[in-house]
Amino acid sequence: MELMEGLLTRRSIRSFTGAPVSRDQVEKVLRAAMHAPSARNRRPWHFVVTRDQEMFRRIMEVHPYAAMLEKAGAAILVCGDLEQQHGPGYWVVDCSAATENLLLAIHALGLGGVWLGVHPREDRKSALKKLFSLPSFVEPLALVAMGVPAERPEQPAGRYEPEKIHWERW
Repeated sequence: MELMEGLLTRRSIRSFTGAPVSRDQVEKVLRAAMHAPSARNRRPWHFVVTRDQEMFRRIMEVHPYAAMLEKAGAAILVCGDLEQQHGPGYWVVDCSAATENLLLAIHALGLGGVWLGVHPREDRKSALKKLFSLPSFVEPLALVAMGVPAERPEQPAGRYEPEKIHWERW
C-alpha cells in the first residue's frame, strides 16, 4: 500500500473475526511504532503485548470501551517511561506518535486496529497499571486492539477542511 493511500484510508476497526495475529505481524507493527519521532530522540516508549483471552476479559472489566477485545487477535498497551522522557509531559507526545505509527502499520498489513484511550483517565490508567504490573515510572497512554477485520467502514467524505488552514498568520 502506498503511503498516502494508507494515511487516507486507515479507519478505526472495532469488529474482528477472532482469527489469530502472528508474533511476526505484531513485531512488524512494533518496529514501525519504534520508528516514530520523539523529543531529543529519547524514545520513552514501552509496549506490553498480550494475545491472551483471559487478559482480554480482565481488560474488558476495567476499560468501558474494550468490548472488541473479545475477538481481537492482540492488544498492545503503549506506555511512557517517565525517566526516559525529554521533560515533563513529553512522554504523551512521543507515545502518541508511536501509537499513530502502530495504527498505520496495522492497516498496511491488511489488519484492523483501534486506539482505546487510557491517558488522561486516572481510573483507566491505575487499573491497567495494576493489571499489567507496570513499574511506578511507567504510565499507560493507549491500548491498541488489533486483529483481522470483520468490518470495512466506509471512507468519510470531506475530512480535508481548508477553513482550518491559516497561511502566515491566523
